[in-house]
Amino acid sequence: MPDSDQSDFFAPEPSAIGSATPSAQQPLAARMRPRSMAEMVGQEQLTQPGSLLPQLISTDRFGSLLFYGPPGCGKTSFAEVIARETKSRFVRINAVMSNVAELREILSIARKMPEARTLLFIDELHRFNKSQQDLLLPDVEEGTVRLIGATTHNPGFYVNPPLLSRSHLFRLEPLSTEAVATVLRRALEDTERGLGDRKLNAADAVLADLAVLCDGDLRRALNALEVIALSLPDDRTDITESELEAFARERRIRYDANEDEHYDTISAFIKSCRGGDPDAAMYWLAKMLEGGEDPRFIARRLVILASEDIGLADPFALPLATSALQAVDFIGLPEAELTLAHATLHIACAPKSNSATKALAAAKQAIKSAPVQPVPLPLRDKGGKASKRAGHGKGYEYSHDYPEGISGQDYLETPLKIYEPSANGLESRIADRLARWRKLKAEVKNADRRPDA
Repeated sequence: MPDSDQSDFFAPEPSAIGSATPSAQQPLAARMRPRSMAEMVGQEQLTQPGSLLPQLISTDRFGSLLFYGPPGCGKTSFAEVIARETKSRFVRINAVMSNVAELREILSIARKMPEARTLLFIDELHRFNKSQQDLLLPDVEEGTVRLIGATTHNPGFYVNPPLLSRSHLFRLEPLSTEAVATVLRRALEDTERGLGDRKLNAADAVLADLAVLCDGDLRRALNALEVIALSLPDDRTDITESELEAFARERRIRYDANEDEHYDTISAFIKSCRGGDPDAAMYWLAKMLEGGEDPRFIARRLVILASEDIGLADPFALPLATSALQAVDFIGLPEAELTLAHATLHIACAPKSNSATKALAAAKQAIKSAPVQPVPLPLRDKGGKASKRAGHGKGYEYSHDYPEGISGQDYLETPLKIYEPSANGLESRIADRLARWRKLKAEVKNADRRPDA
């Protein structure tokens, strides 16, 4: 059989879910897992009295549950606590290591043990492909197993709609600094499961700093605390800021390229540039660069921003962003970081206009909402004898023969108002110019209508 937690797989008793006296060989994060809802720290939006999750657990009337959130926020802990408090048979698998054969065997055994009320916990559920997720549907539908899925990826993209529709979805947030520091203090003092036997001391500020370095990831914070504790000489009992320095130097921010963090961060970057906040834009740029984001991806987004959100308010933004994209390609990192910083600051500080975006949308809507207008005869190509016989090009007024190039001619059979220039930046000049041209065009047309014209 493929790897899985065998004791959990076969044992119908909830005692299989973690040991009351955890092994010293287990990592501190595993030893300190909550044993009840009362021990859960953080995620108050899910655990406060009267909210949905505690009601489902207390009544033991729930089907399948999905926990979605970043690493180390409590998804596995919730699953274990739920299994223990509902006295369910707990089967734990990881989607990275599991396969169809294992799933079939788990479901077959669950069908033979209905009285055990199997709770199937699948960590990293997003790693299962569509056929593996579909395999769960009949038994989830029949209640043979109650599924608890944990995922760091948006379920809307990675969980099959039929499975998603049969599950309660709960979103978990990164734990607060205070919540993480509380558990770190608990681990230092706990003599049964934690580091209490070492009689270590740490100021609240030190634990808070360690929590900050771990970005709301409790598992990472506990494991870091254990590493720091084990690195201390036997005659040392104080954990100070100096002990955090080595960990801080090796710190890696949470940034999963091509996953949720990738999309969330580039979204924040784009919106900061659009909102004219160079400080925030540079912060998100630095996060992406530190997280290993492809610099060409960032540069391409800047090129899009230059047209989508700046446009004619600053016509220099597009060539600058395009130059930055080219520079990133032939310079490469780390020097290209300066190019991206230059382009980001220009984009963020430039006057903004989405008139090009709106004009394109308006033109597309005009195409969709009414019959497509034919090209007026004076504007058609007159090349070739057949075109000339059909009158193509006849009556065309050459713009350069008129003041400012305005002939008074219409270029649509039924004129439309599509482009609305903004009053921002250089585009305000365009607004003034177009207003003057409309006046000139009207004057030329009125002159043409006079009897002596």
